[in-house]
Amino acid sequence: MKLDSMYQEIILDHYRNPHGKGLRDGDAEVHHVNPTCGDEITLRVRLDGSVVADVSYESQGCSISQASASVLNDLVVGKAVGDAQVIQEAFLELMQSKGQLEGDEEVLEDAVAFAGVSKYPARVKCALLSWMAWKDATAKALGQQPAIND
Repeated sequence: MKLDSMYQEIILDHYRNPHGKGLRDGDAEVHHVNPTCGDEITLRVRLDGSVVADVSYESQGCSISQASASVLNDLVVGKAVGDAQVIQEAFLELMQSKGQLEGDEEVLEDAVAFAGVSKYPARVKCALLSWMAWKDATAKALGQQPAIND
């Protein structure tokens, strides 16, 4: 099985069987929209001290945006906020690489499947939608002013 094919299967599996979907109680909620394609997400973060206790969401959109939210849930829930932010930054770097990076599987786990997406600028925003929402919701939960993302 080719690597690209395996990565496509990982994305499709997360799309078909999303982890964390369905809004639950949280400390902060944000709503993000990708105006380019119409993908939307409402995401809630619940912290337990400095640990990401839960990430829940309701979303609609393409398989890439949906799968990315599921992978995000797997990667950050149960992690210290600082560690989760390192993962978020690694995913952002991968998405901005224009296909030049493969991603560190030890850090990104299933998120390395999105490496091919980084070659398509229009799809990068789909993959990053939930991650930017998580970043803003976490900042809000921590009592910080979230950054404005264009």
